[in-house]
Amino acid sequence: MRESLIVKRSNVEKFYKTWQYGAVMSEDLSWVYSLKTIAVVGASRDKKKPSHYVPKYLKEKGYTVIPVNPSASEILGETCYSRLEDIPSLADIVLVFRPSEQIPEVLSGILQVNPQVLWMQLGIKNEEVKKEAETHGIFVVMDKCMMQEHKQIFGD
Repeated sequence: MRESLIVKRSNVEKFYKTWQYGAVMSEDLSWVYSLKTIAVVGASRDKKKPSHYVPKYLKEKGYTVIPVNPSASEILGETCYSRLEDIPSLADIVLVFRPSEQIPEVLSGILQVNPQVLWMQLGIKNEEVKKEAETHGIFVVMDKCMMQEHKQIFGD
């Protein structure tokens, strides 16, 4: 299992060199969708919020969704965890639905989970967290909707 993680990280590093120079379009994010376990920080029970319907969409597409919200015990039929650090299994992607200024508050949890990808949802950016995550080998996407990108890439 360790070898496959190293191979995946290597692929991320190769891809990241292209990403850094602005040559990446939505189609190039398709490799992210080969990862199957997504921890969703700020997941919501409110069906009107993107932090509910985006993870719901991803779950319907076959992804394992792990909601993270300290004020809920269950979201989308899944056990909800108070913090990233409480998740008992590995997460390939950490998808964040928190205001940009609150992203540093979850950075230690992100680094402890050590996902391959940190995805900050549409409208969310934090350059400091991006730089820190990248120094730990985590590929970072900011200000993009994971559902919209999936639909654009896979035509759904």
